[in-house]
Amino acid sequence: MVNGTVVYEPGLRICRQSDKICVDGKLLNTDISEHTTIIMNKPRGVICSRSDLQGETIYALLPEHLHTLRPAGRLDKDSEGLVVLSDDGELIHHLTHPRYGHAKTYRVTVSGEMDHATLKLLRSEMILDGYRIRPVRVTNLGPGSIKGRIILRFVLKEGRNRQIRNMCAQAGLRIHRLVREQAGPYSLAGLKPGEWRKVETGS
Repeated sequence: MVNGTVVYEPGLRICRQSDKICVDGKLLNTDISEHTTIIMNKPRGVICSRSDLQGETIYALLPEHLHTLRPAGRLDKDSEGLVVLSDDGELIHHLTHPRYGHAKTYRVTVSGEMDHATLKLLRSEMILDGYRIRPVRVTNLGPGSIKGRIILRFVLKEGRNRQIRNMCAQAGLRIHRLVREQAGPYSLAGLKPGEWRKVETGS
């Protein structure tokens, strides 16, 4: 029921601040300020899934009362870094839909032939799995701590599945480490691998 009236219309819009919603006679708490959002530094080898059939999941690193949170964008098993988890569907939509233009920043350690032509290719409208991606901002940050390795920064506003790995494969580069450092307003700063903390969402 909404404001004492039984609702038969699918997709009825409500005002969460003022409308009273009851299910089986029980009043639901629709206060948007009750949302919980956390950021986590996902270690390499951990998967962004509820199923542990393929290995340890991010939920194994969280207390049970946070297992209802959903990730706003995933990282594959071999990637590391920032994962935002929330029970706020609107926030998740804003962080993941390209229309809102939230940039995601990655620090990627590669090896291979890194010259002007390679960098130009990475910054171009590449074709991945039959889809033309938007140009990506790629910066050469210089040599890594291991000889022959180079550190690149990728800034994406689109985020296709395994996009950076597929881009580097086309450019003849081998990825040794891939870390997401930032997503929209959220940063990895101060979190060690496996650590997490609650954040304010401004809701």
